[in-house]
Amino acid sequence: MKPYQPDKLPLENLDYRLLLPLVGSANAELARYDGLLQGIPNPAVMLSPLTTREAVLSSKIEGTQATVDEVLEQEAGLAKEGEKYKDIQEISNYRQALFRASDHLKDYPIRLSLIREVHRILLDSVRGENKTPGAFRLDQNWIGKIGCTIESASFVPPSPLTLNDCLQDWEHYLDSNDIDFLLQTAVMHAQFELIHPFKDGNGRIGRILIPLFLYQKKVLSQPMFYLSEYLEENRDEYYMRLGAISAEGNWNGWIAFFLKAIQVQAFENSKRVKSIMALYEEMKLKIHDVTRSQYAVHLLDAIFSKPIFKVSDVVNQLNKSYDIHKKTGANLIRQLCDAKVLNELVEGRGRRSSVICFPHLLNTAEGREVFPQKGLLKR
Repeated sequence: MKPYQPDKLPLENLDYRLLLPLVGSANAELARYDGLLQGIPNPAVMLSPLTTREAVLSSKIEGTQATVDEVLEQEAGLAKEGEKYKDIQEISNYRQALFRASDHLKDYPIRLSLIREVHRILLDSVRGENKTPGAFRLDQNWIGKIGCTIESASFVPPSPLTLNDCLQDWEHYLDSNDIDFLLQTAVMHAQFELIHPFKDGNGRIGRILIPLFLYQKKVLSQPMFYLSEYLEENRDEYYMRLGAISAEGNWNGWIAFFLKAIQVQAFENSKRVKSIMALYEEMKLKIHDVTRSQYAVHLLDAIFSKPIFKVSDVVNQLNKSYDIHKKTGANLIRQLCDAKVLNELVEGRGRRSSVICFPHLLNTAEGREVFPQKGLLKR
C-alpha cells in the first residue's frame, strides 16, 4: 500500500446541501452552550470535573480503563498499581497537556511548535515515552492488525519525506477562514489524524485540538468543549468515517458525522453545566448555613476544583491563597463532613492526612444517581 496523500485544503466539491443544515443546527446548539460558559464567573474551577472527564474519555478511546474517581483518588494519594497506575498517568498527562495548550492560546495561535510541546507532555514517563515525545516522526509508519506488514496495512500515513509539507499546509489552513468554523474544525481534526505526524498519541492530540481551535476562532469564549464522550460512544463509526476519507475520499460523510457529534455533545454538555451551576449555588448556601464562615465561597471553590482531596492539601491551599488559618480550614472541612456534605474516604492517622470526597459534584458531573460508587467506598 502506498502512503496516503492528503487532499489540498480548503476542500472543494463538498455537498453543501447536505452539510449546511447540519452546520446551522450544530452552531445553534454550540452557541447555547457557550452562552452558559459566559455566565460562569470561574469556569476553570466549576467545570474542573468535566475537564478530567474529557481526559478520561479521550484516553479510553485509545484503550485506557481508569475512571474519573480513580484518577482523582490517585492524585489525592490513594496510590494505584500496575496497569491502572499507567492508565491514570496517561490521563493526568492529557489534562496537563490541555491546560498548557489552553494557556498558550491566551496570547498565541496554534502552531506546530505548540503541537510538539503538547505531545511531549502527553507522553512524558508513560507508555509511548520511547516513541520520540515532542518530535514528528522520521520513519514511515502504518496502521493495521498487530504484526501486519505495510502491504497488508489498513492505512499508511504520508511519507516522512512529505510530512513537513503536509503539516505546513495544515497549519496554514488553521490560519485561514473556511466557509464555516465548525466545518473547518471537522476538516482540521480529520486532516491531522490522516497526516498522523507522531509515532504515538495522534488521536489524543487531535481531540485536544478541537476545543482549542474553536476557542482560537472565537466560536467559544473558553477552550472548554469536550467531544470525546460522543466519539467514545460511537467509536466504530468515528474510525470508519475517518477511514472512508482515505479509502474513498468521502469527506461529506465524515463532516456530517462530526457536525452531528457537535450538536449532540453541545446539548449534553449544556445539561451537565446547568446541573453543576445549580449545585454550586445550592452548595454556596448550604456551606454558609453549616459553617457560618466568611470563607464559605473560598472553601467551595477549593472542593469544586478538587472533589477528592487530602485535607492537608486544601488547608494549605486556603492558607496560601486567602490567608485562612490552617486550623480554621481543617475545622471547616470537619463541619462539612459532619453535615454529610463531604465524605471521609480514608481516616487520618498520625502524620497521614484524611482523604475526603465531595460526592455531590462527582455524581453530578458523571450523571450518577447513587453514592457511593465503586472506587469511592470508604476504605
